[in-house]
Amino acid sequence: MTFNSSTLHSLRRVFQQGFVVHDIAEPLVSFDDTTPAEKVGAFMTANRFEIVGVRQEGRVEGYVDISDLGSGICADHIQPFDETQVILDSAALADLVLAFKDRRRLFVSILGRVGGIVSRTDLQKPPVRMWLFGMVTLIEMRLSRLIEQFCPGEKWKQFLSEGRILKAEELLAERIRRNQELSLLDCLQLSDKAQIIARSEELRGFTRFQSRRQLEDAAKMLGKLRNNLAHSQDIITGDWETIVSLSESLDAVLEGPPGLREGEA
Repeated sequence: MTFNSSTLHSLRRVFQQGFVVHDIAEPLVSFDDTTPAEKVGAFMTANRFEIVGVRQEGRVEGYVDISDLGSGICADHIQPFDETQVILDSAALADLVLAFKDRRRLFVSILGRVGGIVSRTDLQKPPVRMWLFGMVTLIEMRLSRLIEQFCPGEKWKQFLSEGRILKAEELLAERIRRNQELSLLDCLQLSDKAQIIARSEELRGFTRFQSRRQLEDAAKMLGKLRNNLAHSQDIITGDWETIVSLSESLDAVLEGPPGLREGEA
């Protein structure tokens, strides 16, 4: 669906500023640089930490990796922070996901100093799930709007099997029984809406997909992500490619023309 400038501004604020790195980062545990390496290693093993910060004169100036710890003190094994390893705590989640394309973890800068750490596993947390679910919902809204505009009077039925239409009609009857005012289109699944657009050359022309197969595969990936989000399942192992694509296409999700555009799934 399309948005007026006020709605678009609100959406931008929610998706680009409402969810940031600070919401999912963890504090970076740190030790003085004079702390025995053996003691720090024992602590890291017991707590299953791979990285801890190292303080010099009270300020965190670097870190140690458990795989590098040996004898001596922390100062003997300290590694300085590289700017490519650090992200601002105010950075948008889309920027964080894209930064994770090449790394498993990042240090978080708070008020100009490293004070936190974030890893790919932190993307399983509720703020990220809410953010992703919102984007999937926006994309489905675009699908519905595109079908409404170009297939009035339920002309879209020609692109679905009798079985899928029957499922939607049964759901509509149940919702009417519960006094819910919905249309038959509202009762279709995401995969149904994608199939309608994929099978209609006219509708598919509003997308960037060159073939029916490409659009259906993208919708399948998007549906899989939404199901995993809804059921609190792992979204990193099997949905990483979809999450990266959504992050790369955030502007398209918010501003693009009606319909599903390549890169949004």
